[in-house]
Amino acid sequence: MKYTVNEKGYYGEFGGAWIPEMMYTNIEELKTRYLGIIESEEFRNEFDKLMKDYVGRPSPLYYAGRLSEHYGSNIYLKREDLNHTGSHKLNNTIGQILLAQKLGKTRIIAETGAGQHGVATATVCALKGIKCVVYMGALDVSRQAPNVKKMKMLGAEVVPVHSGNKTLKDATNEAMRDWINNPEDTHYIIGSVVGPHPYPDMVARFQSVISKEMKSQLLEQTGSELPTRVLACVGGGSNAAGAFYHFLDDEQVELIGVEAAGKGVDTNETAATLTVGSPGVLHSARTMLMQTEDGQIIEPYSISAGLDYPGIGPLHAHLHKTGRAKFLAATDEEVLQSVLLLTQKEGIIPALESAHALAALDKIKMNPDDVNVVNLSGSGNKDMETYLNYFGY
Repeated sequence: MKYTVNEKGYYGEFGGAWIPEMMYTNIEELKTRYLGIIESEEFRNEFDKLMKDYVGRPSPLYYAGRLSEHYGSNIYLKREDLNHTGSHKLNNTIGQILLAQKLGKTRIIAETGAGQHGVATATVCALKGIKCVVYMGALDVSRQAPNVKKMKMLGAEVVPVHSGNKTLKDATNEAMRDWINNPEDTHYIIGSVVGPHPYPDMVARFQSVISKEMKSQLLEQTGSELPTRVLACVGGGSNAAGAFYHFLDDEQVELIGVEAAGKGVDTNETAATLTVGSPGVLHSARTMLMQTEDGQIIEPYSISAGLDYPGIGPLHAHLHKTGRAKFLAATDEEVLQSVLLLTQKEGIIPALESAHALAALDKIKMNPDDVNVVNLSGSGNKDMETYLNYFGY
């Protein structure tokens, strides 16, 4: 594949492992061992069995008939919202908990924004009987209270982070500090295609099950394994990486990532990194990020806690730079209207994050015969309070 990571951990000019010396041991162990472990027959057998019997894969590829009629084009939804725990996040945490066991780790840490990755991490730790600590921005703790309660019920310790703007970036900072201080027994399950190599590659590999299934399902339903386009929301970008992965070299397939515009890309309240950002280093990888002229991080904003991040995975930065993928941005208002449209057309309540991809359907030109696949990355159950307040029910 042209778009996979190279031996130094880079996608073009983006990626790498820009790490402090104290993190070297942790990263070096992962770099030297992860491929051998995750490509082994023993690992694949256990991973595939859990994907089928525990996660509930394959997730359906659903033809949204009324939504298709509304747009005058064929709309398919990849139903990651139907996975156990309600999102795509479990694909990655299943893989990483198995890896951690092979590495002999007895303690797991994670960061979370919307709480879906935190719940998925707490879930696999309960499954395997491993201690779990989840760092979460204090703002996100308050606006994603149902997921916080789920994590605690699953046995995880949830640590609110009060630094910065108390969201995903700050939770990631604290998780990295923890890992530096506990290198021997702890594995850090990063939830997206961000951070130092090998995390972006490793997480993309685990999430690639999404596009692998899409191909076989499209072949069965349409007669071709290649759609016209694939759309997915992008914060760090793990669900998009998974949805794009097996189409990257099929350049006739249009790939569209959708960032969080927040209150508008021309305001100070946005998380549309590729629209307003510039190259720099964030969380130990060179990527595109929101920063001032002197390199200080600009705090992002989105109504969606899972997309409220000032950077983007290096794979997506590379896809943007090369033009292989197109990246759009959707405002909070556009997203909320897309939530209502899907809910009332198809009886499916999407997560705020996923609704960014849905909002892009109003921004692109589609022909009647096109096959458009939207990765519905999560369920809206966690966002019901936001929806009820906004729509006044």
